Amino acid sequence: MRNRASKGSSKMRYRTFFLSSLGIAVIIAAVVSPFASSNPDGLNRVAEDLGFDSKEQPEPLAQKLPSAKAFDGYALRGAPESLATPIAGVIGVFATFALAWGSGKLFVRKSNAAADQEHNRI
Repeated sequence: MRNRASKGSSKMRYRTFFLSSLGIAVIIAAVVSPFASSNPDGLNRVAEDLGFDSKEQPEPLAQKLPSAKAFDGYALRGAPESLATPIAGVIGVFATFALAWGSGKLFVRKSNAAADQEHNRI
């Protein structure tokens, strides 16, 4: 009986941890994203510094993705200018969380099944 209660409280702690972490990430994305630098980032900056930014393809492959219709760089198209970046940040947090959670569920389920199978063999 104690084992069941322990599993339940453990699940509740994990759920609380994930939901609070998600909430913190959403708040950070919504509040901090408007203060992002307008300077070029990462590879764009290196390309400018080394002088090969002019060799960029006129229509990059990323512009052909379905998400390119909804997002313009780091902002949501069609949203008011003051909200476009925070909304895009929040959407990015949820998309990243969904991908991580889904892949975690997929891999954990497989590894638990393999462990159970190994345990039954012994």
